[in-house]
Amino acid sequence: MQWIAVATPPFASIEQFDRVTSQLGEEPEGLEARYAGMSAEGLRVVTLWESKAHADRFFADHLGPALTRVLGPEPAGMPTVLGIDVARTYTRQPVG
Repeated sequence: MQWIAVATPPFASIEQFDRVTSQLGEEPEGLEARYAGMSAEGLRVVTLWESKAHADRFFADHLGPALTRVLGPEPAGMPTVLGIDVARTYTRQPVG
């Protein structure tokens, strides 16, 4: 089942997001889409994964080390994440 993560990162700018993602290397296994932008409450990152297991592996094995490389050995913490099991989907199809 697909899984959506809506994350509030432990940093506040798109530039820091870009620095962290540049440290990730290859595209994470199971990542289907990623969106990052500012809301009234601050930076949010929304990702769509093939499964929750893919997201969990990425958060544990890749994101933590990338945050440490960019933010230092004692970053402000891991992102807070709202997880959503996808029950219905819609993808716009091109015409023609």
